[in-house]
Amino acid sequence: MKKHNFNAGPSILPREVIEKTAQAILDYNGSGLSLMEISHRAKDFQPVVDEAVALFKELLNIPEGYSVLFLGGGASLEFCMVPYNFLEKKAAYLNTGTWAKKAIKEAKAFGEVVEVASSAADNFTYIPKGYTVPADADYFHVTTNNTIYGTELHEDLDSPVPMIADMSSDIFSRPVDISKYICIYGGAQKNLAPAGVTFVIVKNDAVGKVSRYIPTMLNYQTHIDGGSMFNTPPVVPIYAALQTLRWLKAQGGVEEMARRAKERADMLYAEIDRNRLFRGTVTDKGDRSYMNICFVMKDEYKDLEADFLKFATERGMVGIKGHRSVGGFRASCYNALPKESVQALIGCMQEFEKAH
Repeated sequence: MKKHNFNAGPSILPREVIEKTAQAILDYNGSGLSLMEISHRAKDFQPVVDEAVALFKELLNIPEGYSVLFLGGGASLEFCMVPYNFLEKKAAYLNTGTWAKKAIKEAKAFGEVVEVASSAADNFTYIPKGYTVPADADYFHVTTNNTIYGTELHEDLDSPVPMIADMSSDIFSRPVDISKYICIYGGAQKNLAPAGVTFVIVKNDAVGKVSRYIPTMLNYQTHIDGGSMFNTPPVVPIYAALQTLRWLKAQGGVEEMARRAKERADMLYAEIDRNRLFRGTVTDKGDRSYMNICFVMKDEYKDLEADFLKFATERGMVGIKGHRSVGGFRASCYNALPKESVQALIGCMQEFEKAH
C-alpha cells in the first residue's frame, strides 16, 4: 500500500533527495568513505556548502550584501540569537501562535518587547491585522506560517522598520522580497532537509550594531566570517539540503512551488468546505495556510473523529492527526508532497462521508 506522508515535520522529502543522500552515506563521491565520516573541511565537501549557498541565493533572488548560513540548534536557538544580535532597546513581535510566543519569551530577556497584536484569545485561528508597528523598534518579527494552527502570511508585509521572519515551514514555497528583511531563519525539516540544520539569511551590515557582548557561537558575525565552518556543521543535512535545492531548481523554482502549493491547498480546502462531516479551523479564509491544512469534524459528528483517523490511516494517510493543542486533523502539504496524495486524502474524506 502506498503511503501518503502528511507529517508536519520532520516531513516528506523528494524521493531522489533521499536516494542520493543514502548513496552518499554509503560511499561519498567514490571515496570509499561515508558522508557521515568525512571531515567537514575535506576538499570535496566545501563545494557542497558553496553550491548550497549559491542555489539559496539564486532560488530566492537574494540581493548582494546578504549571507546564507547553515547552523545548528534549530529555529528555537534563533529565538535567542535574533534578539542577541539585533535588539538594542525595543523590538516588535506579531503573536500568531506557539512559535511566535516562544520567540517573544526569549526576546524579553534582551530589551523591551512590544506585542503589536495577538490572536491568542481566539486560539490563533486568524492572523491579526490593522495594528501599528512602533517606528522606533529595532526590528519587527513575524512567523510567516503557523504549523499548529494552520495560518499563513501569503505575501511580505510592509513595515516601517526592518523585518525578521521565522520561515521554518514555508521557505521556498513562494517568492520572498528578501530586501524587506534583515534576517530570515528556519529549521530545515519541512521544505529543505532532514532535521539537524538551521538556515539563516542575514543582512551583513545589520550585524554588529548592538552594544552588548555576544558569545562567540551566538554571534552571526562569527558564522559570516567562518562561512558556516566555525565549528563542525551538520554535514549530512547540509548535503541533503543541496540535493533538495537542486530538485527545486529542476522543478521550476519557487514560482512553480507556489503554483503547486496553491493547487494542492485549493483542492483540499474545497473538499473540507463541501464535505458535510468536516469544517476548517481558520476563521478568515484569506489566512488559511497552504502548508498546514487544519480541519476538524463538525460538532454534530465529533464522535466520529477517532473513526476517521483510523479509516484514513488504514488507507495509507500518514501524520494527519492534528496537534494536541488543536485536535482534529492536519494535512501538511510541503513542496515534496505530490498532488496525488491530496487526491487520495480527498478520496478518503468522500468515502467516509458516504459511509456516515
